[in-house]
Amino acid sequence: MIRWRDPRTPLVAAAATGAVGFAAALLSGAPASVTGAVAGLLAALLAAGSLLLGSRAMTAHRPGALAARWLAGGTLVWSAGVGVRPIADSSSFVVTVTDVLVLIGATMLASGCVLAARRAPAARALLRRLVDGYVAAVALFVIGWVVTLHQITTPAFAFVLLAPMICLLVTCTVIPVVLTGRSTARPLGLAGVGVLAAVSLAELAAGVGRLTGDGPPAWSAALPPVAFLLLAAIPWTGLREASSEDSRPHVGPVFVHLLAAVPVVLVVAATGAILLHLARWNGRPPTTPVVVLAASVVLILALRMVGLLMSNARLRGLVTLGDRQLRELAESTGDVVLLCDYEGFVREIGAGVEVTYGYRPEDVLSRSIFDYIHPEDVPGIQAALQTMGLDAEDAADSGACLIACRVRASDGTWRPTESVATRHVGGEDLLLVTTRDISDQEALRNQVAHLTFHDGVTGLPNRAYFEERTREVVDGGRTGVAVIFLDLDGFTAVNDSVGHASGDYLLGQAARRLRGAVRSDDTLARWGGDEFAVLVETEAQSAVDLAERLVRAVSQEPFRVADRDVALTASVGVAFAEEDVSPGDLLRNADVAMARAKDLGGRRVEVFAAHMHADVVRRLELAADLQRALMEQQFAIEYQPVVDLATSRVTAVEALVRWWRGSVFMAPDQFLGAAEATGLIVPLSEWILQEACREVAAWRASSWDIGLSLNLSARQITAPRFVETVERALADSGLPASALTLEVIEEMLVEDAEETISRLSELRALGVRLAIDDFGTGYASLAFLRQLPVDMIKIDPSFVSGLGRDDTLTLLTRTIVRLGHDLGLIVVAEGIERPEQLELLREMGCTRGQGFLVARPMAARGVDSLMRTSLQSAL
Repeated sequence: MIRWRDPRTPLVAAAATGAVGFAAALLSGAPASVTGAVAGLLAALLAAGSLLLGSRAMTAHRPGALAARWLAGGTLVWSAGVGVRPIADSSSFVVTVTDVLVLIGATMLASGCVLAARRAPAARALLRRLVDGYVAAVALFVIGWVVTLHQITTPAFAFVLLAPMICLLVTCTVIPVVLTGRSTARPLGLAGVGVLAAVSLAELAAGVGRLTGDGPPAWSAALPPVAFLLLAAIPWTGLREASSEDSRPHVGPVFVHLLAAVPVVLVVAATGAILLHLARWNGRPPTTPVVVLAASVVLILALRMVGLLMSNARLRGLVTLGDRQLRELAESTGDVVLLCDYEGFVREIGAGVEVTYGYRPEDVLSRSIFDYIHPEDVPGIQAALQTMGLDAEDAADSGACLIACRVRASDGTWRPTESVATRHVGGEDLLLVTTRDISDQEALRNQVAHLTFHDGVTGLPNRAYFEERTREVVDGGRTGVAVIFLDLDGFTAVNDSVGHASGDYLLGQAARRLRGAVRSDDTLARWGGDEFAVLVETEAQSAVDLAERLVRAVSQEPFRVADRDVALTASVGVAFAEEDVSPGDLLRNADVAMARAKDLGGRRVEVFAAHMHADVVRRLELAADLQRALMEQQFAIEYQPVVDLATSRVTAVEALVRWWRGSVFMAPDQFLGAAEATGLIVPLSEWILQEACREVAAWRASSWDIGLSLNLSARQITAPRFVETVERALADSGLPASALTLEVIEEMLVEDAEETISRLSELRALGVRLAIDDFGTGYASLAFLRQLPVDMIKIDPSFVSGLGRDDTLTLLTRTIVRLGHDLGLIVVAEGIERPEQLELLREMGCTRGQGFLVARPMAARGVDSLMRTSLQSAL
């Protein structure tokens, strides 16, 4: 709806008034030239005002606003030319001011049309447009001359129609640019083209009227006003609100080709018109201007044809050069280049075929490529070639084809290859094929895949492969599935003694022995380190029998490594797949069973049971609770007195650790093993040492001559700065070194004798006394008594328990006591629980003793009262 204050209101009113006035003037019999000039002038002024107002409103479309201003400027210049036409027509000049202003206005209108199309052509494209426009304009002029102007023979014919012809040339040049544009302001450009066409026709009619003296016809006078009124309406059709981004789809290639063919069609039509003229007028030639124009068109078309031929030849040369360079490049990279038809017959082949596959090029020509391709790959390649050989409309989408196949070389081997087939650009029904031998890449790919799932030391499948295989078998629902884990006992010592390289060599030997013990369909893998895994599908007893064979395969004879024999055993765990057991749990169960076999001494087979996993979980929980208890100081120390059996006097106390785990008492044998395994025994022993030294030092400060006895663990002795820890505890507490006795068991002296004796010798140098605990249960104690300055031996409770009941144990105990006396050592009997044991020990001459009969372990305050009583009366 148009409101009264809308700027379009006076424009609409003026247009309506002008249209009514123009119609009235024509009906009243006024001259068409005067009426058309006045109407055109008013319509042009109206269009210029509308375009200028519209350009101010088109803020979101800057190219459209700029085009509107150029169109407004061209309209104003054209209106000025129309305004001075009555004066110019009265002059005697052939070319008047009106013609100049009309040409300038037409050029500005053409510029506005190009800007509205937003497709400013490049210089080369603009030249081609001008040539096409010239050809079209000349063809139209020739057709018009034959139809209506052939009777005009005035000498000024060419000069009078020069300006209209230039307007027609500009119009024909601009029309393709605007029609192929894709801007949202293209309607404005189309309206501008309409104005150019109307002006060109009107100027032609006016020029003809000037030549004939009849004046322009009425219809020509009406064309410019109507075109300008249409142009005035375009800015108010919603264009000013359009986005600045191009939203119109680009014209298709068919439309572009049709536009390019228009000049040729017009030339054909003009040629037919001239032929018609010659036939009609008995061969009378056209006027000189027409002949010159026609000759110029023929010359232009000839030059264009020569240019096309030269361009075509240049393009063919480039294609040939590119084809040759492509072949040379392909052959320089080791590719084989060939041309074949869609049936597979070779038409041409490069010399690279002899280097790559050993065939001479002349031997391969005219033969089918399928003679050299593996039969299994032939059907797929035939289907691919048939797809590429489709009709043009179907084949446009098929493009290049990538082919992977195996090619037989001259030596009979099958080589993996990759080929790319494309249509030959030469136009023949041929394919250009480049073939590359990828044998090296395929071998590398296979090697990478092998290394990904195989162990580099033993050549067996690795852990990743074994896990994937187990998952596949278990998830597949197969029955009778078992996993066997095997660990080499004592392998760590091999690496430490002969080095890791020799250790890897031993692992290779072990892998060969294990591979010989399993069946061909069993999966044997190296799990990691010195552990192996076997996946079997058999009944339970057969799996256990296989596990036994694996143990024997490892331990039946020593391994030969670094010019020495190394004897190893194996710990094996077996786990069976059950309905509710996942692949991961099955592997874990086999590992738990293997750890159980190792804990029990090795060289054995253990079948997984549910309690094993529960034991592992309990050990983990116990280790965590131990660490928490150590941080929260939940441990306490009890002291078991050691008495002189001759005088019943307390001479020392043995410090024993106690742990109340919440409200439950934990016996030492229930948590000390876990502390030793996790390494927590080291900080725990340091705490016991410091606390016990402080307590005993306090008792000695009260004139009680009492000593302290402590047990040492293997981890504690080998811990860094262990000797410094003992020295610091003595210094902090003030306890004399001679009052501290450190006890070690015989096994510790045997397992790592050199380092253990070195550490104990350092302690002995501090003045600390040393004792061998549980004496009589080891194998090398007598030998070490000579190397290590020991002060005391403690008889194992298993000997004391048999006194008076077992003659052999009684004899052994008497022998140990006599040995201690002969070596000048203090002999302590442990585990005295019955009076007859005490009497026999006194009779043997045992120096000291401890046990429940003497005194039970007690807290520190219990030791105070015990020291003040007479043990003689209690016994």
